[in-house]
Amino acid sequence: MANLQHNQQAADSSWRVQRITRDLSSPFIASRMSSMDVRNYSLVTAAYWGFTLSDGALRMLVLLYFHQLGYTPVSLAFLFLLYEFCGILTNLFGGWIGSRMGLRITLYAGLAIQVFALVMLSLVQPTWATGFSVAYVMASQALSGIAKDLTKMSSKSAVKLLVKGDNEAENQTALFKWVAVLTGSKNALKGLGFLLGGVLLSSLGFAASLWAMATVLAIILICAVFMLDADMGRTKAKTKFTQLFAKSCEVNVLSIARFFLFSSRDVWFVVGLPIFLASQLNWGFAGVGAFLAAWVIGYGFVQAFTPKLIRKSGGVETKARAAQIWGFALAVVSAAMAAAIQVDFHPTATILIGLAMFGVVFAVNSSVHSYLILAYTDSDQVALNVGFYYMANACGRLVGTLLSGVVYLYAGLPGCLWTSTALVVAALVSTLWLPTQSVDHAIAGEANEEATINIANA
Repeated sequence: MANLQHNQQAADSSWRVQRITRDLSSPFIASRMSSMDVRNYSLVTAAYWGFTLSDGALRMLVLLYFHQLGYTPVSLAFLFLLYEFCGILTNLFGGWIGSRMGLRITLYAGLAIQVFALVMLSLVQPTWATGFSVAYVMASQALSGIAKDLTKMSSKSAVKLLVKGDNEAENQTALFKWVAVLTGSKNALKGLGFLLGGVLLSSLGFAASLWAMATVLAIILICAVFMLDADMGRTKAKTKFTQLFAKSCEVNVLSIARFFLFSSRDVWFVVGLPIFLASQLNWGFAGVGAFLAAWVIGYGFVQAFTPKLIRKSGGVETKARAAQIWGFALAVVSAAMAAAIQVDFHPTATILIGLAMFGVVFAVNSSVHSYLILAYTDSDQVALNVGFYYMANACGRLVGTLLSGVVYLYAGLPGCLWTSTALVVAALVSTLWLPTQSVDHAIAGEANEEATINIANA
């Protein structure tokens, strides 16, 4: 009887959440969330969207401009190594800083550093010696990597602080949808940023494009300074430095899975795929860039609709099971694509269809993981845990970037795809340690009933 009542309550809550999340501006939602809650989240998200557009545009500007200067694709990929490495450190220490000083400070820092990095990069001259030019660009990209992860950590932590209520099933369903929309929109905008970078380069030129983006981000920063709540995301108790590594089992397991998941993508996406399309399929550089942009945009749209593909009730344990099921599906897709490319089976069709399937399944995996890290975290530690989790994400991207160049050099695209398959399997195995049975957890109220998904006390 208790189970029947629980199921009925979860079903009723799921129906109510569909109404709550349908239109953020509706009076019904306003009654559930204070105007300060919605304003803070909207401002942080708008800043993150603006930053994401600039980040995607900057990536394409650097690739296209330095390709014109004669840099090889492998050399271009290695320009971004410090970008990824600094992301690792930023996520680790940024979460600690955010939990002590508030998410507002980390957001400001991210935007300000990106403005400085854009201006710095605009000073590059084609007449500089190659070695100095590479070092200079890597330094500017390192700053952009720091800025990107400070801004991302602030925005994704703010989602946790938005969702509140007394009904746990309702909270978890709403949280899943908010995370899916934010993550999906981020990737779609990053894909649009790729296109924006190409348009800006052809219309304004390299330096003028960078100055234009720096100006827009500076305006966004000024608006945020005057409008954001000062205490957003700050913990009530000061976080000790030693707590950086004191994570729950669920957070540690999910971080390991995230590491392998994003390594599996970047091992073919960063170097292997662009070179294969250009050298083996004879695609033009513009075609390669457009394909990558379309893939990222489509990937983002799938993430936004992930809640429709996953059961809407059942809470955290159901989503943990979903991570395992979709992880297995991703391993199957990756292995099938690698085998087809290995035997040269219609390579163009395999790339187009296979990567589309990979993108769909990968997007679902990523969205489920992004939900779980917030579901496994109480509100008072959200910045710290999200920072640690995305540090693992950045580690995976760094390793994937390194492997992409090395594996393609010795084994071509098939080698990259087989390596991707192995990494996907490692991610799948990691998720097997996630709890799929109901457990007592802070999100259920055991550790911190007062702070559970409660922005008012964050």
